[in-house]
Amino acid sequence: MNNTKIRRIGKTIVGISLSLVVSLSGSVLLTSESAHAATSATVTSSTKANRIIASGEKFLRTPYKFGAKTGVTSSFDCSSFTQYLYKQVGVKLPRSSKDQSKAGKYVSKSQLKAGDLVFSDTNRDGVINHVSIYIGNGKLLHTYRVGIGVTISTFKGSTWDKTCVTARRVL
Repeated sequence: MNNTKIRRIGKTIVGISLSLVVSLSGSVLLTSESAHAATSATVTSSTKANRIIASGEKFLRTPYKFGAKTGVTSSFDCSSFTQYLYKQVGVKLPRSSKDQSKAGKYVSKSQLKAGDLVFSDTNRDGVINHVSIYIGNGKLLHTYRVGIGVTISTFKGSTWDKTCVTARRVL
């Protein structure tokens, strides 16, 4: 075989190899982008939840004031607290806990994820009057009662659990 034929065969093999590499890497790239798109919503809501929780924890011990003004951070009531924190990540919530309880979609207590809102009827009169943020590990971030203010509480078995009416996923 002469050198010209050997070069031509070599170039053909290299061409076929490059075509295979390009086509295979393209399908890997498409698969990778599809996987990224599928997890993008989860990552975003998880990231937002983490931001809400981190921001909320900076307000620990901030005084409670019933009817606190929207946007004021020197004191909060439960719903002004959640409204303020969720606004920071682009989620608009109504002002009252009762109205907030209609936002997003229902989630059962057994399916709670960090960032979900938990609504209670602490007066046991059939009207939602409290909202908390589930932060994971059976804990709630919320504010209530003068002298306590923004705090972290245990959920399971607590008053918040026993008077829980619904939970909502808004992220």
